[in-house]
Amino acid sequence: MKRRINWDALGISASVICAIHCALLPLLLTSLPLFGVNIIHHLGFELGMIALALLIGSYSMYHGYTKHHHRLLPWLLFLLGGLFLVLKQVFPLYQLVLLIPAVALIIYSHLLNVRSCWAHNHAHADDCRH
Repeated sequence: MKRRINWDALGISASVICAIHCALLPLLLTSLPLFGVNIIHHLGFELGMIALALLIGSYSMYHGYTKHHHRLLPWLLFLLGGLFLVLKQVFPLYQLVLLIPAVALIIYSHLLNVRSCWAHNHAHADDCRH
């Protein structure tokens, strides 16, 4: 029996993990530099987390859009959330102000994508590519 990956659930999980990392890691692991480990404000780690969230989410949005519902709203909300994630790196003074809407938009876009996929139930128009 073949198992299928729920890309929206994976995208939501990646967003939540990213939010937990951004919110709690500085509070809980401030002693890491004492041991020579500095991932709290490590640019490579931050960019890697953002890239992972955007990569998984983009695939999820693409799959939902092309295979199921053909709605642009989940894509637009996801891209806006991704833009906020990138902007939080560009403007570190506004990191928390940009992080909260970024995570909220990304999670909501995944929920909307899942609901749209369920509601659509593979009913396609004649102009569908699949």
